[in-house]
Amino acid sequence: MCGIVGAIAQRNVVPILIEGLRRLEYRGYDSAGLAVRTPAAGLRRIRAVGKVARLGELLETSPLQGEQGIAHTRWATHGMPAERNAHPHMSGERVAVVHNGIIENHAELREQLTGLGFEFTSETDTEVIAHLLAYTLKTEVDLLKAVQAAIQRLVGAYAMAVIDPSDPDRIVVARSGSPLVIGLGLGENFIASDVFALLPVTQRFIFLEEGDVADIHRDEVRVYDVNGTPVVREERLSQLSASTADKGPYKHYMLKEIYEQPSVIAETLEGRIHKGRLLEESFGHRAQTLFDTTQGVHIIACGTSYHAGLVAKYWLEEVGVPCQVEVASEYRYRKVVVPPGTLFLSISQSGETADTLAALRGARKLGYIGSLTICNVPESSLTRESDVALMTRAGPEIGVASTKAFTTQLTALRLVTLALARRRGLSPEQETVLVEELHALPRQVEVVLELSGAIEKMANAFAEKKDALFLGRGPFYPIALEGALKLKEISYIHAEAYPAGELKHGPLALVDADMPVICALPDDPLLDKVLSNLQEVRARGGELFLFSDHKVHIDLDRFQNLTLADILPSTAPIVYSVPLQLLAYHVAVLKGTDVDQPRNLAKSVTVE
Repeated sequence: MCGIVGAIAQRNVVPILIEGLRRLEYRGYDSAGLAVRTPAAGLRRIRAVGKVARLGELLETSPLQGEQGIAHTRWATHGMPAERNAHPHMSGERVAVVHNGIIENHAELREQLTGLGFEFTSETDTEVIAHLLAYTLKTEVDLLKAVQAAIQRLVGAYAMAVIDPSDPDRIVVARSGSPLVIGLGLGENFIASDVFALLPVTQRFIFLEEGDVADIHRDEVRVYDVNGTPVVREERLSQLSASTADKGPYKHYMLKEIYEQPSVIAETLEGRIHKGRLLEESFGHRAQTLFDTTQGVHIIACGTSYHAGLVAKYWLEEVGVPCQVEVASEYRYRKVVVPPGTLFLSISQSGETADTLAALRGARKLGYIGSLTICNVPESSLTRESDVALMTRAGPEIGVASTKAFTTQLTALRLVTLALARRRGLSPEQETVLVEELHALPRQVEVVLELSGAIEKMANAFAEKKDALFLGRGPFYPIALEGALKLKEISYIHAEAYPAGELKHGPLALVDADMPVICALPDDPLLDKVLSNLQEVRARGGELFLFSDHKVHIDLDRFQNLTLADILPSTAPIVYSVPLQLLAYHVAVLKGTDVDQPRNLAKSVTVE
């Protein structure tokens, strides 16, 4: 969601701030701004509704230079997208603040500060922080101490950065519930909500922990914990490079990420399978201990990650492991019964998803045997706070509509399923078959990607459609859910997914010649059932768009079908998700939408 960048250096930081914001565009936002302390004019601020490019145009008209500054991309929560609501927020000329998160007691604080004579110019909760700091600075002259005092009055989640024009040698930051990193340089230091923003200037990072406050100077960084005690946080060297997040020859990040799936799936498997067996040791010794005592699994996730969990439920219960899958935002607000021997398994691309992270923290009191996360970001909060982390190795995913993160999550979940199946009688011979199917998975995805041209032609039939229905049975029902999500996210076509057997219980009423129906047809035991359901669609004039195994004979009239060759059964849901990604992509391109940054959505949902 919102993005933060800041810098203090012995050079002009404005280009660093703008480039950092540009690299955070994938998170989703509706306005952007920056505040810089200039040598001649003190603190100057520029804000704009729309893209970072618009902010760049304003800077060309009114150039800024300064060695200390903060910048922000805002995703609207409190107050509509408007310049007055864009960050940074200021209290007169005293302080400037950028903030990710939500201040839950902002209304109460706003009323108190108004009574003290402060004038509000926005509808945001963030402006409360600026005025609260200005008020605190009337009695506490040190900016660090003022921030430490002010946050004691804040209820909610925040990552914030503060500068004071009267204090030109520091940026003070605080983190509670939203991620924040410090980038280390030589004679200069940086802050951001995501390491990607800072890769052009550093690969050395400090990841702030919950409750930390940091005092950042050009040559020094001091970190204080939630109690105000000085602490040392580990410096880490990122393995990512500044070029990792480039589009290369592809028109969109999403298309690039779709085509990266064979390589990132192979990377996810690297060192974890070998010569027909699962190398369970690669998970770490704590994972083996957890798996030894696991009698059941609770999977908690949101969005696309939730769909991955639904697929895993079929896999886990097939090998005898009871599994419950829940949306994190529902799980965290209800009474949860945890049977003995239950493993808490979270799934998140970013590792900073607010609801999933809150669910993990609450789960510690509920009697789980331990926590395992499947995540794509090694330095994330979810990774650091879980007992065991299984990294998906997908690399940066910039497109808001998740693709390679989903297929690598499913790949990792297959590995977990194999580990637990071993403890329930999986023979070495059976394991070899399943491991070889995983080994063949990257090549199978490559073959599907060769159908992109044919899928692009199929997409023409969707150009004028307003609705679509996806069907599936067994583990292909969650794949249908994911296909519908991809289509609605980036093409803005209303799309729903149903278990194919539920057609007669309602959705069949929607089927007519204007309702495209999309379905995967693997060669599995439920094939005849699904074909029967599709006959019901054709009897009502519905137009069918099918992706089928080459062994499947389709005795229907008026349908479009693309054949997928030699799809192996245990990994088939992963493979069949790829043509649905391509379909959504080509439909969105045809409709002219913003594929990588669809309206109203954010990549990393770090607020509730």
